[in-house]
Amino acid sequence: MNQQKLPTLKIKDLEIYPPIIQGGMGVRVSTSSLAAAVANEGGVGVIASVGLGAYKEVFGSPSVKKINEEGLRNEIRKAKSLTKGIIGINAMTVLTDYENLVKIAVEENVDVIISGAGLPLELPKYVGEKNIKLIPIVSSARALKIICGKWSRNFNRLPDAVIVEGPQAGGHLGFDRQELVDKTVTPLEQIVQEVLELANSYEPSIPVIPAGGVFDGKDIARFIRMGASGVQMGTRFVCTHECSVHDNFKKAYIEAEKEDLEIVMSPVGLPGRVIKNDYVEKIKNGQTSPVMCQYQCLKTCNPKTAPYCIARVLANAVDGEMEEGFVFAGSNAFRCHEVVSVKQLISQLTAEAEEAMRIDLGVCST
Repeated sequence: MNQQKLPTLKIKDLEIYPPIIQGGMGVRVSTSSLAAAVANEGGVGVIASVGLGAYKEVFGSPSVKKINEEGLRNEIRKAKSLTKGIIGINAMTVLTDYENLVKIAVEENVDVIISGAGLPLELPKYVGEKNIKLIPIVSSARALKIICGKWSRNFNRLPDAVIVEGPQAGGHLGFDRQELVDKTVTPLEQIVQEVLELANSYEPSIPVIPAGGVFDGKDIARFIRMGASGVQMGTRFVCTHECSVHDNFKKAYIEAEKEDLEIVMSPVGLPGRVIKNDYVEKIKNGQTSPVMCQYQCLKTCNPKTAPYCIARVLANAVDGEMEEGFVFAGSNAFRCHEVVSVKQLISQLTAEAEEAMRIDLGVCST
């Protein structure tokens, strides 16, 4: 066995090499073009199910739900037409149309459903007997234990893998805002170790996949050495040609400095990591305007009191309208300096990881 080579991520009958899952980033950041490109390189391509409808054209209308559902169906079909690789979706449990979006993914026979932003306690019910891998996202071993207990009792199954998201991730975060600002939150490495202990206690063991702040091949190798089976990466895939966001969105990453990464409170009651811009300053100064929306896309959002609409703001950013939007980003976004192809990025990450493992092996043998 060549110990310098990255292991294949095995999730039941799926074999993923390199062992990389592309993070599901909404609104409309992770679409079919990016997911298919990642799948074509051997990774898991993931479509974010949130906000795939034409928000601005029908904003505030109950018909948004139907449009979002058809948007997801179309994106899955587009991705499948572009690759024979592994395609999944990310479905947030806090979405008001969560169940319907999951059912559409099941109808379209995706390979993987990844679910977080809350505990996906009922997810297996919507999938039935289909051979679709179910992967919850957790931020603690306690959360995984709750999910495993519920799934085992009610559905006679366990998660096929688990993604462990740490405090360095982009977007909405399942951690206390003040702890994030003060940097006193438990680091990803410690959370992964705790989850590994629990995951390895099951038979068969549950593959553990760290996420949040995983930026280069050295990070991949480090988590593999810890016992992880693979990694999930989101931020790195934004600055690729195949990511369908506007160039202004990618420019925000490329021009960001470390101090531009900031934690803000979202209208849905969760902290989120964003790249600072003029609109973020408006939010901090209370200068935004509430949007009276008839369609509540997130269960935790109250359109009557929300200081701004997070869905509209993110959709504006994807379209390049940064004066009325901001971008979510992981803590290492400032390290992105150029736009490359997915093929080039994955080749670079694999080479870096294997080199890191080779060097580590050499150190250990002396």
